[in-house]
Amino acid sequence: MRKKERYEKVIAWFQDNVPVAETELHYNNPYELLIAVILSAQCTDKRVNMITPPLYKDFPTPEALAATTPEVIFEYIRSVSYPNNKAKHLVGMAKMLVNDFNSHLDLNTIELFTQFFLCFLRYSPTGVLDGDRKMIVMFR
Repeated sequence: MRKKERYEKVIAWFQDNVPVAETELHYNNPYELLIAVILSAQCTDKRVNMITPPLYKDFPTPEALAATTPEVIFEYIRSVSYPNNKAKHLVGMAKMLVNDFNSHLDLNTIELFTQFFLCFLRYSPTGVLDGDRKMIVMFR
């Protein structure tokens, strides 16, 4: 069986058995979902859900997150895996969202950020496959 055939079988199985992709991550809008997805790499959804409410409350907009520093974000996310890198990436993501997308986050923007994050996962020493799977399932 070729790679393409295997891929088509996997996609067909998911379309038949899991027609609506869902996530255990808690969020209220695309911005919060993006934060949760970045935090979820190499970390349980349960842990992410425990730490995100104060983060969402204190940084409710991309502008608020972009205006802070990774050191401040680290204090919110210290219990997740790789908090130093994730703090830098969260602030960087917010700055990119503000500067390049006028803080507008829609499905196309999420897909773009997903691709950016997948590249980060593939080429970063902290990158792992489980983060890729979560994002692929959520955005299919």
